[in-house]
Amino acid sequence: MASLKELKGRINSVKSTQKITKAKQMVAAAKLRKAQSAAEAARPYAERLGKVMASIAGKVSGDGAPKLLAGTGSDQRHLLVLVNTDKGLCGGLNANLVKAAKLKAKELLAEGKQVQFYLVGRKGRAPIKRDYANSIAEWYDTSEVRTPGFPEAEAITAQLLDMFEDGQFDVAHLVYPVFQSALAQDPTVQQLIPVPAPETVSESGAVVEYEPDEEEILKELLPRYVRTQLFGALLEREASEQGASMTAMDNATRNAGDLINKLTIQYNRSRQAAITTELIEIIAGAEAL
Repeated sequence: MASLKELKGRINSVKSTQKITKAKQMVAAAKLRKAQSAAEAARPYAERLGKVMASIAGKVSGDGAPKLLAGTGSDQRHLLVLVNTDKGLCGGLNANLVKAAKLKAKELLAEGKQVQFYLVGRKGRAPIKRDYANSIAEWYDTSEVRTPGFPEAEAITAQLLDMFEDGQFDVAHLVYPVFQSALAQDPTVQQLIPVPAPETVSESGAVVEYEPDEEEILKELLPRYVRTQLFGALLEREASEQGASMTAMDNATRNAGDLINKLTIQYNRSRQAAITTELIEIIAGAEAL
C-alpha cells in the first residue's frame, strides 16, 4: 500500500494536470467559435462554385475538355491528399483520418492501383510512414502557421497541379474531416483531381452564351475549384481540431476529478488506519504499565 506521503504527492500531481486540461479546454472552446464560423461561411461559396462549374462543364465536349476535367485517360496512379492536424490532444480525430486514408489505400491496392500519399499536417506522418514508408510523395508543413488559410491552400494547389502536369499521378483523393459538432467530426474521402464531372445538370430553359467560350472559362475555374476545396478542407480541419480538443480535454478534466476523489478516499482511509494503529499501540502500552 502506498504511504500517505506518496498518496498526497499523487493527488497534487493529478490536480496540477486537471488545471492544465481545464485551461486547454477553455482555450479550445474560445477558438472553436471562430473556427466553426469560418468553416460554415466557406461552405456556401464552395457549393455555388461547384454548381457553376457543373453547369459550364456540362456544355463542354469530351475532346475540348481541359485536362483537369477530362483526366489523363488512365486511373492507375492514385494520390491520397491526407489533411491532419499539427497538434495532438484532440481525441481520435487524427487516428480516424489515418484509418480512412489507409482503408482507401487498401481498396485501391486490392484493385491493382498504385498509391502515393501527400501529407498535410504533422500528425499523419508517423502512422503513414510506418506502413507506407516508400509511398510518401510529398508533404506540406503547416506547423509554422498559426492559422492555415488561403495562402497555404494556394501553395498546396500549385504543388499538386505541378505534380499532375508532370504525370506523377492520374487521380487525387482528398481525405479530411468535416466538422459536424464538438462531438462529431466525420472523416471524408472525395475525388479532387481530375475534378469530378457533374452527374446531372439542371436545365433552367434559359439560353446562356459565355464569353470567352466554356473551355477558356474552365481553364480558370477548375484550378480555383481545387483551391477552394483545399481551403475548405483546411478550415474544416481547424474547426474539427478545436472541437475534438475541447471534448478530449473536458473528458480528461472529468477523469482527473474522478481520480482525485478515489485517491482522496484512499488517503483518508490510510490516514484513519494509521491513527487507529497508533491509538491501539498507545492503549496497549498503557495497559502493559
